Amino acid sequence: MTRPLIALPCRFAATTSALRYAAEVTALALAEAVYAAGGEPFMMHPAEPAGAASRLARADALLLPGGGDLAPSSYGADTVHERVYDVDIAQDAFDLAAARHALAVGLPTLAVCRGLQVVNVALGGTLTQDMPAHHRHVVHRVTLAPDSAVARAAGATELDASCYHHQCVDRPAPGLRITGTASDGTVEALEPVAATGWFVAVQWHPEDTAHTDPAQQALFDTLTDQARRHAHTPLVRTP
Repeated sequence: MTRPLIALPCRFAATTSALRYAAEVTALALAEAVYAAGGEPFMMHPAEPAGAASRLARADALLLPGGGDLAPSSYGADTVHERVYDVDIAQDAFDLAAARHALAVGLPTLAVCRGLQVVNVALGGTLTQDMPAHHRHVVHRVTLAPDSAVARAAGATELDASCYHHQCVDRPAPGLRITGTASDGTVEALEPVAATGWFVAVQWHPEDTAHTDPAQQALFDTLTDQARRHAHTPLVRTP
């Protein structure tokens, strides 16, 4: 069976040990989780946001990965916290365009960590620039709404989630529903209220433990299954 293409926007890196100059990278664990699910990770150059829709037309699904912080100006903040790091305006522009396109046409999407924050900002939500208690190198319990797409995919309403973030959702965007929370109230999952396709955003990193936790791998399995279905439906084009 042909593997469906899962678009995975790369991240910019100033240096890497194997290359002499700046590079584009992706997390190996993300690519491996997609491949284990039967998908083909399609490493995508995050450029030309105006052309994101036409470029994503060849993809069967979208995986928005983690990464540096979004520019606070992208959600209307007029100040920048001193702990905001690795902001890249070009990366932001492409990710935001990709998220809006996926939502508009029903492209199956899994958004991870920064990816969840991108989705929230893309639809008009805001972020806390630096959490009082960082969720970095933390594995904690997440409670999921029983009727949510993320709970159905994972086959559970409670998960042990691997987290690495110092920012989180402040105000959820209109049209998004909170479908997962940590015990301290941090938003851990968001989904569109009226989705045209399978669309799940999680604040944690399911790829960290996917190789040992079937519930986490199930998120990638479901994304890939949805990608196969999408590949057999007529393409919806945007102007």
